[in-house]
Amino acid sequence: MPSSADSRSFVPATGLGNPHVQTLWGPLWRKTVHLDRRRERIWLEDGDFLDLDWHGPHDANVPVVIVLHGLTGSSNSPYVAGLQRAMEKRGWSSVAVNWRGCSGEPNLLPRSYHSGATEDLAAVIDHLRAARPLAPLYAVGYSLGGNILLKYLGESGLESQLQGAAAVSVPFRLDECADRIGLGFSKVYQRHFMREMVGYIRDKQRRFQHEGMGDRLAVLAALGSLDNLRTFWDFDGKVTAPLNGFLDAKDYYRKASSRYYLGAIRTPTLLVQALDDPFVFRRSVPEPSELSDSTRFDFQARGGHVGFVGGTIRTPTYYLEQRIPEWLVDVHGA
Repeated sequence: MPSSADSRSFVPATGLGNPHVQTLWGPLWRKTVHLDRRRERIWLEDGDFLDLDWHGPHDANVPVVIVLHGLTGSSNSPYVAGLQRAMEKRGWSSVAVNWRGCSGEPNLLPRSYHSGATEDLAAVIDHLRAARPLAPLYAVGYSLGGNILLKYLGESGLESQLQGAAAVSVPFRLDECADRIGLGFSKVYQRHFMREMVGYIRDKQRRFQHEGMGDRLAVLAALGSLDNLRTFWDFDGKVTAPLNGFLDAKDYYRKASSRYYLGAIRTPTLLVQALDDPFVFRRSVPEPSELSDSTRFDFQARGGHVGFVGGTIRTPTYYLEQRIPEWLVDVHGA
């Protein structure tokens, strides 16, 4: 499969060409996608848990798509539910992964989810392979979830256990994206993320306090005050790095950034990225020479961050929910 940009071009809806409108459309204006889903909790080796939300046919032989949400998202994120509905229309099953503490209930350990948490994705894949040994497995990741997916694919190479994958709006270089989101209007997103991420830690503190988990509460207390964390560098240096075994923010960014793992990917993989993504510098996007032959790159001029809203304002269409199922079905039939 070629690693050059795909010829299919995304056309934004009239009046929705601005990258920030594209980025904010889903969380602010998209109609809620209601799905009948079944929740499954899986337990991890370290005693923590992940909640999985299933949708689609229960047939043990149909393909299963693992859907991975982005930072401060969940299985209820509009792009997750939208893709699950699109896959069900194709007759496929899907399972949305809620990263640690993202399913509506704080997780049980001080550690958090983060952009490099490939061990949690590996645990999900192992669980699904055991539960549905006959089902072809695919995975789709958005933003942080896309970064985790690409890192996992690079680390596992031929042993990924996935038949195909897609990653959207990926922060390929976490350090550079931490800089980019602090510029211009993108500071609005930064403030939102800081509120949500600090809230995530405070919710966990309340749980540990309520359930008498003094040793775990002490780990969080050792972080010090969570006030005045303004940037990703602040938060990842003070919280993400110490809770997850990194030396500091720089160490975390270097080890977790998916750009350094792309050349080792051997699973057929689609990348969808917009030039006007307000979270990602153009220089952070990999060059074709960095990609393996199994990777196809849809590099679009517009689309924002996990936006790609086409059609019209009255009747919007969602490029990702057309392009990604098309890609997965093509790979499946190849």
